[in-house]
This record gives sequence, structure tokens and C-alpha cells, in this order.
Amino acid sequence: MNLTYRYRIYPTRAQETALQNALDACRWVYNKTLEVRREAWKERGESLSLYDTSGMLTEWKRERPWLSNAYAQSLQEAQQRVDKAYKTFFRRVKNGEAPGYPRFKGDWYKSFTYTQTGFKFIDNERLRLSKIGDVKIRKHREIEGKVKRLTIKRNSLGKWFALFVVE
Repeated sequence: MNLTYRYRIYPTRAQETALQNALDACRWVYNKTLEVRREAWKERGESLSLYDTSGMLTEWKRERPWLSNAYAQSLQEAQQRVDKAYKTFFRRVKNGEAPGYPRFKGDWYKSFTYTQTGFKFIDNERLRLSKIGDVKIRKHREIEGKVKRLTIKRNSLGKWFALFVVE
């Protein structure tokens, strides 16, 4: 069984800029992956997999150095989100439900994920995030269980949260 613990984080201005840059990089990778997969289908009738598009990520990072603002696994996770959206779409088509084709993301892309690495607690007041630094966190209760992933999320008011998924 998985549980999610949600804590408020308080980044400095520089850290907030770094968080926003990481979020923008992940959103760009999501949209680019979706674009590549759509064009492959429209132009060549070819269905690309997660494996096909993950190879493109290294090339994109070489062409656009600003993508290194985000942790590499967070960028890979953005590609996994596209793959999951396609799988959900095709499952719904198969079951005769209203499908809803995967869409490009704008400002409503509000989170990115660290998968098991790239973060750790320094103490009860600091969370070290790769590519961001040591961010102040209000840890109002202890985390029980093994942490599987950490999602950093910004809400509509601009406040940042750390969501720990534990097993």
C-alpha cells in the first residue's frame, strides 16, 4: 500500500528560480516528446515507444544546455508521463469510453518528480534536492515507510510542496 505525505517547502528566491527552471525544463521535455510522437504517427504512421523517445533526450540536452537545470531522472519521468497518457488513451479507446487524446501542457504543468534518488533529508528542517540545493521544509510529522518517490509541486497560489510517496 502506498501513502503520500505532503509537506510545505520554503525555497529562497534563488531556489524558487531553480525550481521554476526545473519545472520549465520538464514541461518542455513533456511537450517535445508529445510533439515527436504525434508527428511520427501523422507523417509516417509510426508509433513511437518510451524507449524510442528516451534516446532523443540526450540529443535534446546537447542542443539545449538549459535542460540541465533539471535532474536527469525528472526529465525521464516527464517522458514516462507522456507514455502513460498514451497508454490510458488507447485503453479507453479499446473499452469504448470517451478517450481524450493527450494534450500539450502550459502553465498547468505544476510538478516534477525525483524517483528514489536526487533528494535526502539533511535534518528535520532541510531537504536537499539535486540541482536546487538545501530547501527549508516544515516536517510536521515523521515519514513512516520506505520513500519511493518525491514530487515537487507548485499550487495555483505559487506555494511549493514536497509530496513523498512511501510504501
